[in-house]
Amino acid sequence: MNWSDDWIWGLPLILFTVLVHAFGLLLIRERIILKLEHAAGSRRFNALFAIVMGASVLLLTILHGFEGGVWALAYLKLGALSNIRSAMLYSLSAMTSYGHANLFLAPQWQLMGALEALNGMMLFGLTTAFLFSVIQTVWPAHVKSRK
Repeated sequence: MNWSDDWIWGLPLILFTVLVHAFGLLLIRERIILKLEHAAGSRRFNALFAIVMGASVLLLTILHGFEGGVWALAYLKLGALSNIRSAMLYSLSAMTSYGHANLFLAPQWQLMGALEALNGMMLFGLTTAFLFSVIQTVWPAHVKSRK
């Protein structure tokens, strides 16, 4: 089986989604840090922190969904899956390594599923690092301002 087409499609999709993710994280971080730094000494810091982190998680989920949608559209365009619902379910399943969807790509495109799983690991790694960074940056500022 010739897998060069999987790589030709998969690598640009990985690059595109990682770049979208990185820029999305930068925009979210910029908004979070500014809001929380201003409130670091406030009595309402804990409530604001919970609200901002909740909003961040929602935005990150939307970002991951968008990136899964990009892969789903590629699967449709290539004829690897027949409809958007199946393509999106397959994509999110591959991206999260959930793997319980009873869907399979057309045989000539099956390597793309593995490439999307690789992409998902990168994206979720970036998301985890991002959330840790936000907490690590904001929480010490809050503790310092309360002393």
